[in-house]
Formats: sequence, C-alpha cells, structure tokens
Amino acid sequence: MPFVKLSSIANYFSLVKINHTIFSLPFACIGFALAVKTRDQGLDARLFLLVVLCVLFARNAAMGFNRYADREFDKKNPRTAMREIPSEVISPRSALVFVIINAMLFVLASYQLNFLCFLLSPIALLVVMGYSLTKRFTYLSHVFLGIGLALAPIGAYLAVAARFDVLPLIYSFVVIFWVAGFDILYALQDIEFDRSERLMSLPARLGRVNALILSSVFHLFALILVAAGGILGNFHLLYWIGAAVFAILLCYEHLIVKPTDISRVNLAFATMNGMASVIFACFVIADLFLG
Repeated sequence: MPFVKLSSIANYFSLVKINHTIFSLPFACIGFALAVKTRDQGLDARLFLLVVLCVLFARNAAMGFNRYADREFDKKNPRTAMREIPSEVISPRSALVFVIINAMLFVLASYQLNFLCFLLSPIALLVVMGYSLTKRFTYLSHVFLGIGLALAPIGAYLAVAARFDVLPLIYSFVVIFWVAGFDILYALQDIEFDRSERLMSLPARLGRVNALILSSVFHLFALILVAAGGILGNFHLLYWIGAAVFAILLCYEHLIVKPTDISRVNLAFATMNGMASVIFACFVIADLFLG
C-alpha cells in the first residue's frame, strides 16, 4: 500500500484552514478546565485528548463541507478561485470523502467521551455543517457560524461533567457574539461578489459602515458576557487581566478596519482574534488553578 504523500496531507490541512482551529480550541480548553475544577478531579489526559480530537474532527468536517458546498461560488470569486477544489488540487469527491471520514471519527470520539456526548454528536454535526448553507437563505449566517463554534466550550464541559451548567453556556454565548463580529469583518471583502450572486451576508445587506457598527455591537455583547462570566464564576485577578487583553485586542481590530480601508482585514480576522482567544484562555485557566 503506497504511503500518503505529505503534500497531500498538507493540501487537506489547507482545505480546512487547520490553523483557524485556534478560534475554537482555546474556548474548548476553558470548558474542559471549568468542568475539571467544578468536579475537583485531576487532569485526565485521555479525556483531554478526546476533546481535542472532537474539536478537530468536527471542524474538519464543517470546513470540508463548506468548501464542497461553496465550490461553484469559490470558482467564480477571484479571492477564492485558487482554493483547493476550484483549482482542482482536491476533487469534490475527495473532499466529500474527507468530510464523511471526519464526521464518523467525530461521532466515534464522542462515544468514547460519554453517552450524552454521543447522543448529541449528530446534532452538533448538523449545526456546524449546516452553517455552510445559511448564506443562501438568511443574513444571519455569521451568527450561525458563531453558534457552530460555540459548541466547543459547552461540549468540552459535557465531556467531563456529562451535564449542562450556566457558566460554560455563558462562554458559548461569548463565542457566538465574538465569532459573528469578526466574521462580519471578514465578509467585507466579498460585498460586491455576494450581491452579484445573491448571497446573504450582512455587509452585502448593510454596507461597510453599518456592518462595521454591527460588528462592534456584537463584540461589545461578547465583552459584557466575559464580564458576566468573571462575576458569576468568582474569578480573580488573572481572569480580569485576560479579559482586559481580550477587550484591547478586539478594540484594536476595529481600529485597523475602516469603511474606507479594509486592507488589514486579514490581520484583524486571523491574527488579532487568534491571539485574543489563546491569551484569554491561558489567563482563565491559570486563574482557575492558580488564582
């Protein structure tokens, strides 16, 4: 049996933008740490590895399906025409097989966590994969993306505690508003294309100025919920330092993306938000166990 070429693996990693896992994984770690602290038990490395695998498999399935579902739009859009499927680096059939394999692995990993996670795994897949179709019928597609990523903290909490709780749900709502806010920024690049193809994005509907205002409002809601989580969870100094850094980075991304200049939108979308999620998660977890 021939070995799988490293270049082929790299193509699939590029297909799903594996580096963007940094948006959801830190909040999954927050949910996991909350559950471990709540149950007052030691770190279970096997359980943590399963949580990480669930995040990766679910995201791979979701992003792979997104690229498969949007392949015709990506081919027409100059910004996305060189993606793996429209450029024929990966065939649509191969991408679909990749999606199915990752979906099955996600369900299997969920089964290894506990029965509740296993029961909820098909619903989670429906949510994270269903986002890809939402731009065809609703302007709230950005919120649907947020809901998909928001499964990370509550899902990781369920993996340990096997029950719902208020605090991880608050962080799930943080993710919803945070992700919806930065996805609106990202969509600024495709306003004209979305309008020409009748795809429903909020920037296409509202224009740059109003879309930027709404993005700021969503991020304000996210910060309010971060504060609510800090108060409800009785966190200490480290948490509030992390929250302050999170807020500063969100504010900075809104300073560098303007209605008349979106040249730094990728810096705001990827770099600032990646840094914000990692730094915030590190301070939250440190506060839980050291504060």
